[in-house]
Amino acid sequence: MSKHAEGKTVTVRLVKGMRGCQSRHRLSVRALGLNKLNDVRTLPDNPSVRGLINTVHYLVQVEE
Repeated sequence: MSKHAEGKTVTVRLVKGMRGCQSRHRLSVRALGLNKLNDVRTLPDNPSVRGLINTVHYLVQVEE
């Protein structure tokens, strides 16, 4: 098992459109499972997901 607690999740909402942003950032948003504006996903709270969120912090809103 991992050292993170089971059941910890983070909710992410896409609050800004991806028009005009870098292609790497578009791929990061897609990797988070967000497609359209105001899409919401509940993801496990782990370092890889946090890294994706930090990459596109200006496009998403985190609701813990």
